Amino acid sequence: MNRRVIRIASVSYFNATPLNYGLNEAPGVRLMLDVPARLLNLLRENQADVALLPVIDYQRLEGLCVIPSGAIGCDGPTLTVRIFSQKPIAQIESLGCDPESHTSVALARIVLAEQFGIRPEFVDLTKTSDARLLIGDKVVCDEPPGFEHQLDLGAAWKELTRLPFVFAIWVARQGIDLGDLPRILEQAKRDGLANQRELIERYAVPRGWPAGMALQYLTMYLKFEVGLAQLQAMETFHKLAAKHGIARNPPLPLAVYQ
Repeated sequence: MNRRVIRIASVSYFNATPLNYGLNEAPGVRLMLDVPARLLNLLRENQADVALLPVIDYQRLEGLCVIPSGAIGCDGPTLTVRIFSQKPIAQIESLGCDPESHTSVALARIVLAEQFGIRPEFVDLTKTSDARLLIGDKVVCDEPPGFEHQLDLGAAWKELTRLPFVFAIWVARQGIDLGDLPRILEQAKRDGLANQRELIERYAVPRGWPAGMALQYLTMYLKFEVGLAQLQAMETFHKLAAKHGIARNPPLPLAVYQ
């Protein structure tokens, strides 16, 4: 990669650490970390060439392509993307949402409409609501009291579609020569998964995760590979998002970097 540096934008969340592993030292790469909701703007404003983009945001900017070298997904329960409700899920009228996760909010809208036939008001987490959508560390370390009804959105999606789910995936702006980057991203993923205990001690335990739960999360709940099933799942998600007015209709076709 004897040319300009490729700028990669990712997130510092624990679930992304296997994909980020060693990228700071990779040749020809500059790694930037930000919250998921900011990554689309970094691509749009030409401040990044590649991003670990929330999957719903693929529909919000033309000229992108998927790099199938790694993703954050699940094939059933997620453990860390859940709705907590004070009343039965089918009776939810308002849902407080974490603004950092575009894909999880869109998934919640789809699941609640398709599976439960409801369209609650979506509000910020700081406002009063009878249910909350929480993601990441908040679910494991700060589960809210008094919310006896729960729904794991990964499990709900699997029941609805019989497909895995992809929350975020490596995406590049089209027209950029990525050179050896797909291989570098693939190797980073392999190295990260081979050094799970190091990642747990460095990133999960200091945030309050029990080490055993963190290991289960990385090895049982999360899926980092991208195959035909994941690409089909993304297309299905985009079609349902378009159906429910969350994304453009018809959705942009999924382009894969060759």
